[in-house]
Amino acid sequence: MTNEFAKAEMAAVLDEVQQQFRAIAKVQQRRSELTASATVRKRITVTVNADGTIIETKFASDIDELSYTEIAKAVTEAAQQATAEVMRKAQELMMPLHDRRARLPKLSDLIEGMPDLSAEMPKAPKASLAPPNADERRAADDDSVPMEFSNVEVVSRQPGADRGVTDSSW
Repeated sequence: MTNEFAKAEMAAVLDEVQQQFRAIAKVQQRRSELTASATVRKRITVTVNADGTIIETKFASDIDELSYTEIAKAVTEAAQQATAEVMRKAQELMMPLHDRRARLPKLSDLIEGMPDLSAEMPKAPKASLAPPNADERRAADDDSVPMEFSNVEVVSRQPGADRGVTDSSW
């Protein structure tokens, strides 16, 4: 009886996973069609695709009233705004998938004794919007700060204790 219940539960989970895959494919297709535009100083409009790649840049007829530096800053700002908007649209598109995935059982729910590793997933740091040679980037690239690990176990080795594959206990 228990085995039949387990089989039925596993079949239901597999069906849900297949539905999730179909939903993911649909969302991926819709995401690939996303675009967003931003206009800065009423003279510069930048449009980006779903990956944040600039696909169009338009200048108003009075663009010559701006200096090259002002144009460059405005193009950068417009691209950043358009990219932020397309990212927001993509997140909005993904929300139903996240909600559906949250309803699926975790591996730790299905296999007794399996730890829940979701809390261990590292979070990606936010990318800097600073120009390549900005002080903010130099500080982030500083390799003089060593990595620190807090969840380690110190093991002391005694000379001769680890003889590798020549160990007679093999």
